[in-house]
Amino acid sequence: MNRSRNTRNSTLLGIASILAAIVIWQAVADLIVRSRFYLPSFTDVLFSFISLIEGGTLLIDFEISMLHFFIGLGTALLAGVPLGMAMGWYSEIDRIANPIVEILRPIPPLAWIPFAIIWFGLTHQSAGFVIFVGAFFPILINTYTGLKSVPRIFVEAARVLGCTKSLSLIRYIALPSAVPSIAAGIRIAMGVGWMCLVAAELFGAGGGRYGLGQKLWFYYNLHQTAHVVVYMLLLGLIGLVIDMIFRHYVDSRLERWRAGEVRS
Repeated sequence: MNRSRNTRNSTLLGIASILAAIVIWQAVADLIVRSRFYLPSFTDVLFSFISLIEGGTLLIDFEISMLHFFIGLGTALLAGVPLGMAMGWYSEIDRIANPIVEILRPIPPLAWIPFAIIWFGLTHQSAGFVIFVGAFFPILINTYTGLKSVPRIFVEAARVLGCTKSLSLIRYIALPSAVPSIAAGIRIAMGVGWMCLVAAELFGAGGGRYGLGQKLWFYYNLHQTAHVVVYMLLLGLIGLVIDMIFRHYVDSRLERWRAGEVRS
């Protein structure tokens, strides 16, 4: 009962804070700034959103950006998780790969945009590559840390019980133990990848015609700042929804895992 009441109160406080921010935004735009170019009001942005919906390109921009995002995040998962597991479990692979990883990791993902365009052209793959670079290292590092942090007593107990092969130890002992760390890395990677998406589309990667980031820059050049704010808010809301969905899924799976309900 108390938990549901706290949840309801938190929801009401969140709604109230958003409404208060909208009122302050509208008042500042109308009474202080008085310029749609420098600060469009909430109603200006609302009307711009309606016009964009009626224009029909907003949905296409969303679809293209999600395509770029999932290309980059998907390839980062396929590459980062196995490599992180291998580096965390096998010391020989760690010694070989770690110097290369530590040299490449500090390079900002946006620095790869010229080569993304050179290698892949103005295609969806070029935008996906920039997102891949941004998402790959958080996944790799957190997977590596999770495997390295597996309690030795778990491994020794599994060996005593007959689980002696490395692949079996990874599957039944190391990987379940590392799941929280891997999940945290994926969540960080999603945030970094989403920011890289906007930058990649701003610089023309991904085709240069559609995409949330591309249209943000397009409308800025037309001095239609109300449209720019629409795309900014959409980027924030979509990123929030993606994060909430992922957190809900991971939390539910981790609760089952902690309760011993997950079946192999």
